[in-house]
Order: sequence, then structure tokens, then C-alpha cells
Amino acid sequence: MIWTLKVTLVSGIYSTGPCVRVIEIDSSATLEDLHLAIQDAVDFDDDHLYEFYYARTARSRERVRFDDENGELFSRTLDTVFPLPKDRKLFYLFDYGDSWLFSVERTRKAPHAPVAGVRYPQLIESIGDN
Repeated sequence: MIWTLKVTLVSGIYSTGPCVRVIEIDSSATLEDLHLAIQDAVDFDDDHLYEFYYARTARSRERVRFDDENGELFSRTLDTVFPLPKDRKLFYLFDYGDSWLFSVERTRKAPHAPVAGVRYPQLIESIGDN
């Protein structure tokens, strides 16, 4: 199934305003696939370490991490991450120095079957500058 995800910039050292990207992606895609889709959507160079985690807030100390060290980036699929536990949000942290932090959430748009001829993931909406 194809899911619609909203990726919103929470903070970044060089951020100058809002940055929201809406991406359609297969629910069986890995976190690595989502990372690459976000990199394309915000025009980053994929040249730094990154992780995903879920927590109550972006700064919560209690969090469940998916990163290089535990191998979860390459094996964990979106349909095993969502739905998140109650009161938890998914975050994507890119570049530990500049600390680009994004929240990732499923939209209310109903999942749908892949459309023939469409390549997923695909960017369907862009708000703000890269």
C-alpha cells in the first residue's frame, strides 16, 4: 500500500523558515528508503550520519532509536514502525553537527494501491524553501 507522510522541519542550524514536504511511499519501504526520499525532497547531499527515533517530544530522553549501530535502518519497514505507540512521534535527525531535525507523520489520507507507471517514493507537496 502507498502511504502519505508529512515531513516537517522542527529545527536546523541554518533553517530560515518553514519546511514541509509531503511524500507518498510504499508501506514496505525501509527507513533507509525514507531517509533517501527525505534527502531528495529537501535537496540535501546525503553526506552525514542520521537516525530515526520515536519519543514523546523531539527532546525526550526516553526514545527508541533506529540507526546504523543497531542495523534497523536497513531492515525496519514503515509498516512495522507505524502505528506508533500512544503519545509518541517519529523523528528524523540528519547530520549530528548541524542537527537537522524533522518530524514524520502519517497523514489522514487513505492508503491506496500503487498507481501504474508512478515511481515511489514521490514528492507530492512542498511548502517552504529547501
